[in-house]
Amino acid sequence: MAKSASTPGRRFMKLASMTASIATKTVSNSIKNLTADEDQKNASRSQMFQEIGIQIADTLGEMKGAVMKVGQIASQYKDIFPPEVARAISKLQRQAPAMPFAEIKAQIEKELGKPLNQIFKSFDETPFAAASIGQVHKATLPNGEQVVVKVQYPGVDEACESDLKQVRLALRLMGVLKIDRKLQDQLFKEIQESLDNELNYQIEAQNLEVARIFHESLDSKIIIPRVFKDFSSRHILTLSLEQGENIETASTWSQETRNELGRRLFKAIGQEIFYLKRFHCDPHPGNFAFREDGSVIVYDYGGVKTLSTEVIGHFKELVNAARESNLNEIEQRLDDLHSLTELGKFPENLYQEWLEVLMRPLTTQYDFAENSAHHDGVELVKRSLKYWDVFKPSPDTLMVNRTISGQYWNLIHLKVNDNLTDVFDELVPPRR
Repeated sequence: MAKSASTPGRRFMKLASMTASIATKTVSNSIKNLTADEDQKNASRSQMFQEIGIQIADTLGEMKGAVMKVGQIASQYKDIFPPEVARAISKLQRQAPAMPFAEIKAQIEKELGKPLNQIFKSFDETPFAAASIGQVHKATLPNGEQVVVKVQYPGVDEACESDLKQVRLALRLMGVLKIDRKLQDQLFKEIQESLDNELNYQIEAQNLEVARIFHESLDSKIIIPRVFKDFSSRHILTLSLEQGENIETASTWSQETRNELGRRLFKAIGQEIFYLKRFHCDPHPGNFAFREDGSVIVYDYGGVKTLSTEVIGHFKELVNAARESNLNEIEQRLDDLHSLTELGKFPENLYQEWLEVLMRPLTTQYDFAENSAHHDGVELVKRSLKYWDVFKPSPDTLMVNRTISGQYWNLIHLKVNDNLTDVFDELVPPRR
């Protein structure tokens, strides 16, 4: 991690400079457009958003550490940004340059209270993964068991709150948050909590244990790494080495195996949402691995969202209203979930077309590789755009939507071709 990224004063100045630059661009764009017509204003605004989005992504990407993590989390909440900005910040990569091993060694020894060679029988100096807040090394325990060790970069957690405030200020100044102040407060509170949880590996250890016990009782082929508590702390997490193939390799296996993997993945996430009511909400393909016997391995329970019984109840009623094409109830349930600005403003015919598109992968024999629902959805978006302000992002729905859409794309990568109606009916039983 570059020195400038780890010096609080320099990081603050870099963020402040970005914020000032964005403010200047926004003001000059407003002045320039005083005499412009509507089309010119829209084109100019779109160009400005593109430039600002790239500037945010470049600044946060350079800085690594906590502030890059803030940017990555912001990119998960793409619904609250204009598309130009969302596209730019989405490119913030999970991979980051590795930290020198001497600093990693010092962090482990400080956290676990012994010299490294007394803690582990062997420890690979070269990480096999490096991300924004830490990196992962393979190691061997004194009893010979192979493990992976997540090591958090020193000082990252201390910087997060000020980093998040700076990013929010930048976004506010450029006027790109498409939501009111109260909803902003709710969303940024959720981002702060998500960040705090990801930075506390003891919380991730608890999430892993809860998920492992939950899935073990339902399906032995959902594999969650075991936590070694004696070799873990707030900033160090030691887990059993659970190996499998990546999604690209799995996509070359037989159709039968791919369907089994897709069903298992879909069912496991659905069970977490509707029954456990706390779910793994980072559907990035790199967080899953696969075996030809149909097993699915789930990594990284740093991002977990907990849902109330009330919110789950609204989701179940929404699903059943969608099954029955009951448009009045659909609107009421969306309103209950704080996802509508105004009832009765979205045309009924568009609702019906969207229902068919959204329910198709869940209720018919569906070829995910062909991805017909997505292609038809893209066409529907064009006709729906002028009504889009009827819908708004909601803290209750954002992470559920992100998780479900992310898993949909994982089934596309796996090239699943199956009828998932029975799994869907099991997760949310139809009303009788």
